[in-house]
Amino acid sequence: MFKTLFFILSCFLLTTTFISAQLQYATPEEIGLNSNYIQRKIDSIMTLGIKENAFPGAQLLVAKNNKIIFHQAYGYHTYDSIQKVALNDIYDLASVTKIIGPLPALMKLYDEGKLDLDVPFSTYWKSWKHRKDKKNITLRELLAHQSGLQPYIVFLNEVLKNGKLKRRFIREKSSKRFPLQVYKNIFITKRFKKKVFRKIKKSEVSDDKIYKYSGLASLIYPQLIENITGESYTTYLQKNFYRPLGCNTLDYLPMSEGFKNSIVPTEKDSLFRKTLTKGWVHDENAALLGGISGNAGLFGTATDLAKLMQMYMQKGIYDGKRYIKETTLNEFTKIQYPKNNNRRGLGFDKPLIGNDTLTVKEAYPAPEVSTQSFGHAGYTGTFVWADPKNEMVFIFLSNRVYPTRKHRNIYNLNIRPALQQVFYTVSKLKN
Repeated sequence: MFKTLFFILSCFLLTTTFISAQLQYATPEEIGLNSNYIQRKIDSIMTLGIKENAFPGAQLLVAKNNKIIFHQAYGYHTYDSIQKVALNDIYDLASVTKIIGPLPALMKLYDEGKLDLDVPFSTYWKSWKHRKDKKNITLRELLAHQSGLQPYIVFLNEVLKNGKLKRRFIREKSSKRFPLQVYKNIFITKRFKKKVFRKIKKSEVSDDKIYKYSGLASLIYPQLIENITGESYTTYLQKNFYRPLGCNTLDYLPMSEGFKNSIVPTEKDSLFRKTLTKGWVHDENAALLGGISGNAGLFGTATDLAKLMQMYMQKGIYDGKRYIKETTLNEFTKIQYPKNNNRRGLGFDKPLIGNDTLTVKEAYPAPEVSTQSFGHAGYTGTFVWADPKNEMVFIFLSNRVYPTRKHRNIYNLNIRPALQQVFYTVSKLKN
């Protein structure tokens, strides 16, 4: 009896020690993996990506068993090969923002009983109460992309006429009426946010309750979080997550922070900003909200992303502090509507259903990831993924939209699944 109790206590202490620890750097050999195999395979894939213009440069961070076993940079910020990619470079995270920005806040509010996944979202977002097609949509449906909302609204069409910016919405100098900065010498009226919300309210909703990816609700979440908490969205994130986790670069509007880290540029914008977009969010909808949105707008480094994804993977605990309840992480990271062939969790992306039966060209992400795994991709060429079963966090950062978003070889060459697959293959080799 005593031996049994001692064994159980020992296991508990070991588990507690593991999930309480900070991420530390280690060699692959320290956890029984072959670094030569990893290096050879990763170098080959990254070199191919750069050669085929999938991206001018990129970096990869992989943590396994609570240790960062691989973190390397490849290539340059741009194809002129002037500035090399550095490990502390800051990237525009694009849609990765969805699970790093509003989602932890929504999970915490769910923890506290301030949000219910299954009551009408109009309970909290009152303007939907009198919209027949929206009044009964739930937060669960929105987060799992099962609501029927249309995928996207191009709000840039509202501020452009014949290729020129409308002065009704845009000015070159900041003022009380135009306080939100979109880019250098571009400021938008504070009333534009209400216009965004009105257009979303009036947008069409499909009668078919099927999986349809939509970023529209993510434009609403920051304001919802402010309404519930009574404090600014960015302050809430910094206070409750980023600062205590030590995520010092995770933030919106990095140009205002004075970071010494270099910020990697994105696209040469010929339509809107008429210049290279660097340090300001690439996504036009997020830009027109002043750079602070739930669909895009966050910037950060690979190491900061790894800390937050590690916290998720460890069921809400990092470095001895609990941020989110374990039951909440379990709920949000599981497939919500498998019978509808919808792979999504709540906010989180999940592997394709039947992913393990597919080739690396067909799979999303790598075929070897577990069904417990979760993450998200970003339009600019970013990707984060956590696999609790295999105790692995995978962070890939690039600016594949440089010089234009027409560059799609990151997808055509299956770069990210192939990179991810290397770390599953080498794990099998050690046995």
